[in-house]
Amino acid sequence: MIAATNNPGKLREIREILGGGIISLSEAGIVSEPVEDGLTLRDNAYIKAKAAFRNVPVIADDSGLFIAALDGAPGVNSARFDVPGKRRGKVLKLLEGVTERAAYFETVICYFDGVNTEFFTGRLDGVIAHENRGEFGFGYDSIFEVDGLTLAEIPDKNKISHRKKALEKLKEYLEKL
Repeated sequence: MIAATNNPGKLREIREILGGGIISLSEAGIVSEPVEDGLTLRDNAYIKAKAAFRNVPVIADDSGLFIAALDGAPGVNSARFDVPGKRRGKVLKLLEGVTERAAYFETVICYFDGVNTEFFTGRLDGVIAHENRGEFGFGYDSIFEVDGLTLAEIPDKNKISHRKKALEKLKEYLEKL
């Protein structure tokens, strides 16, 4: 099965939950990645899955960080909220002086095999921390707090992550095929 990503963090999480037999875009010889111009996470997951399909089942995900005080931003635009390396800083700057910091991560995974298209969603509620903390994870993990710890402070965030929740639903579906 092809995982429509080259992100090493995502690949590690996917492989830990689904097991072996998952190959990345580059391992499948796919060099181009589609433009994620959908209006929702679901749209973008489908765009990526369909673009990666090579007569082998594909899974593609899109994830977003939704912050209540920012009217849901960065949301579907989380990966494009700013240039890499500056996204977390931008969020922290926008939330300076804001006390209500409720947020959630959401992942939508699309399974596409040329005939069947299925979607699986996972969500993790938390708050935005006041600074970057932790050495694990990637993306916004170091500013997203659950029970007083950022995801980057939790060595095995796969036990609680939004992606894990969606992947567990996908795993159940695959076992029934």
